[in-house]
Amino acid sequence: MKNKYKIVVSYIQDLSVEIPNPETLVTIRNTIPEYKMKVNISSKPSKMKMIEVLTTLRYENPDKKKVSGFFEIKYATVIDILDIQIKKDELEQIVLCDLQIKIYPELEKKFLTILKSSGLPDLKFGKKIDFEKLYKARLN
Repeated sequence: MKNKYKIVVSYIQDLSVEIPNPETLVTIRNTIPEYKMKVNISSKPSKMKMIEVLTTLRYENPDKKKVSGFFEIKYATVIDILDIQIKKDELEQIVLCDLQIKIYPELEKKFLTILKSSGLPDLKFGKKIDFEKLYKARLN
C-alpha cells in the first residue's frame, strides 16, 4: 500500500528490563532458548488524520514457574494518512501488517541491543515475526 501513509516519527515510548539479581541473570542465560517473543499492536487516532501505532514486544519465558526476568519495549510510530478516501480494511492492513514490516527490523535491532547491554551478550532472537502471515490468519 504505497503512498497511502507516511511515518511522521518513531520512538521508544517505554522500556522495561528487569533482572532482580545475579542469580536471576544466570538462570536467564541458561534458559534463554526457552524464551518466546510476544507482540501486541494497538492504535489510536490522533489529530489531523494521524494515527499513533504502539507496537509492544515482550520477550519472556512461557514457563512462569521458573525464575525469569522481564523484557519489554513499547515502540510508538505516528503515521500520517495521505489518502483521505482510505477504507477501514486498508487502514487495518497498514497498521497491522505494512507498517510493522517496515518498522520491525529497526525495532528488533534496538531491543536486541538493549538486552545484550543488559547482560545477555550472546542473545539472538529466534525466527522472525511474519506480520503478513499473522494478518492473513487474523482475517480467517
